[in-house]
Amino acid sequence: MPRHLRVDRRRRRAALLTALLAVSAGGVLLQQREPAPAVRVPETAGASYPGLYVDPQGAAADHVRALERGGRKADAAVLRRIADRPAATWFTDARPGYQLRARRLVHAAAANRRLPVLALYYIPHRDCGSHSGGGAPGARGYRAWIASLAAALRGRPALVILEPDAVAQAVRGGCLTARATAERYALLAHAVDTLRALPGVTVYLDAGNPTWIPVTRIAPALRRAGVLRANGFALNVANFETTTLNLRYGTQLSRLVGGRHFVVDTSRNGNGPARRGGGDRHWCNPPGRRLGIPPTLRTGYPLADAYLWVKRPGESDGACGNGAPPAGQWYPAYAMALAR
Repeated sequence: MPRHLRVDRRRRRAALLTALLAVSAGGVLLQQREPAPAVRVPETAGASYPGLYVDPQGAAADHVRALERGGRKADAAVLRRIADRPAATWFTDARPGYQLRARRLVHAAAANRRLPVLALYYIPHRDCGSHSGGGAPGARGYRAWIASLAAALRGRPALVILEPDAVAQAVRGGCLTARATAERYALLAHAVDTLRALPGVTVYLDAGNPTWIPVTRIAPALRRAGVLRANGFALNVANFETTTLNLRYGTQLSRLVGGRHFVVDTSRNGNGPARRGGGDRHWCNPPGRRLGIPPTLRTGYPLADAYLWVKRPGESDGACGNGAPPAGQWYPAYAMALAR
């Protein structure tokens, strides 16, 4: 192997280990192992989902408690397949209290010797005005929001998924002007730099999914958005493509972005994608899907740092029919279908 590649590999490994260091004597300790994955935790840190934090206040956990109070223990047991597993906590607005919520999350996770996963989703012109439309009113507001969250995370480890769909939608075009596209890349790069400056915080810039944008088109956009200064990129967030396809795509993309590692959202890809149909039926609460590989930092694959449940199983993709609530709201019937 050429010397410059060996040096680059050593630098990447050192950076990742530094970013995931312990923050107290009893903090999360993540170590490297060969042949892969790039990070792991000690056996004593957890059982099936080592090192990742389970939020006891999530919608799934609330629903389990309600079912148990109502005597529906069988249904509650099914739903525990979601509630008892770690999933990302999403930050999607600037309503008062979001900084406190982030601070409480990372402190609770550190106290339990676990690593929290946060999905930051507030980029201006978010989701091109579709089901999850919204975001910051402008560049200044977004930078202030990122700065506030960085302050809330300071001193505690966290794994951040940065802005699902933002890069892929910019590449696809159609909803952003050339000026807005350039601004988006600059904002993402600023967010990467701000968050990566925090010891213990790792950042994965979202890169869409394998069937959306070819690697040769999204790689230059990811570079403009700061992926070379991030820990890596995230794939399949809120999507259903198989883990195998994501690993193949991620490996190809990694070669074009400096060998960066990646994480894969496996929350709902247990049956793979739905059959393509008209409109948004392929991705918006498609029937017949199942939970995927449980969250873990041990993928056994050299470039894949983690399998995560970034999209919280049971939360709606959008109000796209069949009684589905708006995006992000708890959808009990869909949750039970995923978990059975």
